[in-house]
Amino acid sequence: MTRDGATQGTLQVDGAGLRFRIDGPRRAPVLVLSNSLGTTLELWDAQVPRLSAFFQVLRYDHRGHGGSTAPRSPYEIADLGGDLLGLLDALDVDQAAVCGISLGGMVAMWLAAHHPARVASIVVACSAPELGPTTSWQDRAAGVRRDGLAPLLPNLLERWLTPEVRERRPDLVAGVARMLERCDAEGYAACCEAIGEMDLRPVLGDIRAPSLVIGGAHDPVTPPATQLALAERLAAGLLVLPASSHLANLSEPDAFTEAVLSHVAGSPARRGATVRRAVLGEEHVARAAEPADSLSREFSDFITRYAWGEVWSRPGLDRRTRSAATLALLVASGRYDELSFHIAAARRNGLSAEEIREVVLHCAIYAGLPVVRGALPVVHEALERTRPADGGAGS
Repeated sequence: MTRDGATQGTLQVDGAGLRFRIDGPRRAPVLVLSNSLGTTLELWDAQVPRLSAFFQVLRYDHRGHGGSTAPRSPYEIADLGGDLLGLLDALDVDQAAVCGISLGGMVAMWLAAHHPARVASIVVACSAPELGPTTSWQDRAAGVRRDGLAPLLPNLLERWLTPEVRERRPDLVAGVARMLERCDAEGYAACCEAIGEMDLRPVLGDIRAPSLVIGGAHDPVTPPATQLALAERLAAGLLVLPASSHLANLSEPDAFTEAVLSHVAGSPARRGATVRRAVLGEEHVARAAEPADSLSREFSDFITRYAWGEVWSRPGLDRRTRSAATLALLVASGRYDELSFHIAAARRNGLSAEEIREVVLHCAIYAGLPVVRGALPVVHEALERTRPADGGAGS
């Protein structure tokens, strides 16, 4: 467990020690982010704050990359896909959405084709089901085994980022260089050979998961024509980002993230409904019957989109903090009618009974004694009602 509440570690899967990290609410559905060749899970740092408002975001390093070990070669794409499958098994994840870029997109397609029940939806970014010729990958692997990874960097930067992005964002250039440095030469070479031998075209028709293809307009590795052909084969949506090369999630992070979110989590209204149920609970939401008149329905839709799909989902504060702020405001404004079910929501979001009591007592200083005196019976009843089954007072 990290200081910011994320879970991270290393799990043994099929001879590889796979480094992973999970960010986001514990009860949320799982979204896997799978890296490109030569990068590590830090590739997704710009996406995680927004996506983790709706998902448990699972990132991991491919074998031979970053903090993951490199079993003996040769590798096939089935080995790399099997690593993700084994990681999901080890983490007790029955089903996940998978977003992969480049090599990660190949892994997403392999998993969706061979284990469809495990995949809710896929996003395939800057990737292809076949990426020959084989000899070029064999030559790259041989060069890495002979000279290491450093000589690859100038050519990779030209492929990964447009000249404009490289000039404007030296931090990205330094970041991808650090990720490449953390790759094991033999593991990288074996992944190159796996890509060279891969051909997923025969199994694309077996993919039933809702799919989105994302490409970069300036990508020399998987150009827009390749992305269009893949989208047609997958019956998928297609987005080509106009200022991006091969690592589109770095070049245009906001547009990339919003596309992933819209595909995997749905419209703002649907996202808001998901967060509302996660915070307030299925029973409370079910009790709030659909309004009968059109004006009330429009108001309800607005609140769902704005309050839950936007404000409660902003990455600047986690849900525990938002719950604490909500309780303080409800006490201060004397909104006791909403206080009770927001206490239950706060418990659901991880606040302990003791922390809730401290929030209420804090209000006595800054909001006044009368409002807190009026809130005390509501707080007492709600805490009793949400007391854990084992009788614990603080958890």
